[in-house]
Amino acid sequence: MIESVSESAIRLGEAGELLLSGVLDYRTGPDLRKQGQALIKSVSAAELVIDCSAVQKSSSVGLSLLLCFMRDAKAAGKTWSIRGMPEDMREIAQVSELTELLVQS
Repeated sequence: MIESVSESAIRLGEAGELLLSGVLDYRTGPDLRKQGQALIKSVSAAELVIDCSAVQKSSSVGLSLLLCFMRDAKAAGKTWSIRGMPEDMREIAQVSELTELLVQS
């Protein structure tokens, strides 16, 4: 049996976009967490957009990453929004009753 290696990435896009891509799970989460935290600190824009439209699959780890990134953005004095959340992440958020938390107030 051949096990596929999940590829994931986080990088900065234009004007404060944090672009998440690939598979978000227990294998990729810790590295993405560290990289995302550093990127958020480096962004000079007042608003951070967390773009999830290139996420292929997500476990609850992906949702945890979003919550961490939201906290990092708030600590850095930035407003934030989430764009392109995949259906599996949205379903986990609903079951966990986190949907309202993921919308910028």
